[in-house]
Amino acid sequence: MQDRFDNQGRTRWWRFAAMMVPATAATGAILFGMSTGAIASDITVSGQTFKIGADRLEGDGFKQYGGIVREKGKDGKSGQVHPVALSEISSAKLYSLCQSVRADLPGLPVVLTINAGEGKEPARAKDLLIAMDSLNGNATFTNIRIGRDATDLNPTAQAGSFGQNSDHVTITNLQQVSRYTTAATFNLVGLKLKVNVGEDAKGKECF
Repeated sequence: MQDRFDNQGRTRWWRFAAMMVPATAATGAILFGMSTGAIASDITVSGQTFKIGADRLEGDGFKQYGGIVREKGKDGKSGQVHPVALSEISSAKLYSLCQSVRADLPGLPVVLTINAGEGKEPARAKDLLIAMDSLNGNATFTNIRIGRDATDLNPTAQAGSFGQNSDHVTITNLQQVSRYTTAATFNLVGLKLKVNVGEDAKGKECF
């Protein structure tokens, strides 16, 4: 039982930590590689989703198109495939940002939360890429162009597939379920990180 707990615990917490660590400047190479066609836009992920919420998102240079992410199989090869909506934002401000992920251990609820940008200064991200399952909120787009060929927005997208972009996007009451996020820089102003365990984990997800 202890071996089972240790193995599952280590695996789950490794995924947990990997998703919650703020992106560094090195991850900007992923976006550069995608924009130049050097790497495919399908990404290997853990298979676990996480939630992102914000009172308001202000983004410049918005692009959106379809893509896929893949889980890594037990044999190290590609496993389950998940269709996702890929959103790129050149520069983003997130007010009252919340990020949460469940990482339950056997018989023990665990939720890790990150909060930032709760004061006058928002959290800020550059070259943000998000692979999401769903998005809820109220959105306003400036100079939006709907129905573009996705390869005009990212050369690695599937030719002939749907894409859209706008100069600016504002989303209020943002609720997003994501599988992958990266940014060239992610400035989390007023960062608060907490591991909520057991009874304290109940109701601690962002939404």
